Amino acid sequence: MIPENLSERKEAWKTIFVFLAIVTILSSLFHYAIVNLYPSRIYIGALMWCPAIAAMITLKLKGRSISSLNWNWGNWKYIRFSYFVPALYGIITYVFIWIFGLGKLANKEAITEWAKELGLTGIGTLNPTAIIIIAVILLGTVEVIRAAATTLGEEIGWRGFFIYELRKVLPFTGVALFSGIVWATWHWPVIVYYGDNVILELASFYVVIVSMSFIMTYYTFKSKSLWPAVLFHAVSNVYIQKILPELTLKNEGTDYWLGENGIMFALVTAVFGIYFWRKALKEKL
Repeated sequence: MIPENLSERKEAWKTIFVFLAIVTILSSLFHYAIVNLYPSRIYIGALMWCPAIAAMITLKLKGRSISSLNWNWGNWKYIRFSYFVPALYGIITYVFIWIFGLGKLANKEAITEWAKELGLTGIGTLNPTAIIIIAVILLGTVEVIRAAATTLGEEIGWRGFFIYELRKVLPFTGVALFSGIVWATWHWPVIVYYGDNVILELASFYVVIVSMSFIMTYYTFKSKSLWPAVLFHAVSNVYIQKILPELTLKNEGTDYWLGENGIMFALVTAVFGIYFWRKALKEKL
């Protein structure tokens, strides 16, 4: 509920400003390291924990306990949905890519090479179907758990703390939109550094992140827990970065349609985001 008391609203905005200032200062150190030091990827995990550290510092400055965050596990229903929804939109994205000829389903040679990279060749001779099944099961469980160790850092900050402060001054739409834009903007140095077609990738990335923000804000408020967002974020990263691209052979000239910064992923997540936005409004969340 948005407080009617003006002083409470001002205090909430002050807290938001302090949090964002600390996030910016901490993150800039690791953004610098990512761009200027090698190997740059080792700083990504540290960067992802900056929102959590910023949230904890802000809570300390405000005299509030870290235990005040929604650490409870919540309803298992939302945990399950937070696994299957990002897996689903990732699969739909790549099915469209395969159907429209923007990429091809990986052939036997590519899948065998993937098995070597994953270390599956030491368990006997496997056919491509068996490799895919085993790889998806392993990556969809063990890798998701590993990924959650870093997404937890982001989600303590963004969904565990930030959106609850925003909720004190904004309705659901404002919370999801504002937090999504901030979250996307926080990533921009990495996109600029690693991107090829930077303008197009940034545009697609903003659509993806804001769309995800609507979905994750919905599940966070419904569950009253930060864990669905942690799982959702980890599953989304694993499927769209580690699983589905490995099952796809690129076609020349269609790179801008593929991947987490691709146009197809932006289109699919936008549809999901609109659905959850309307769902939230209907439920008066």
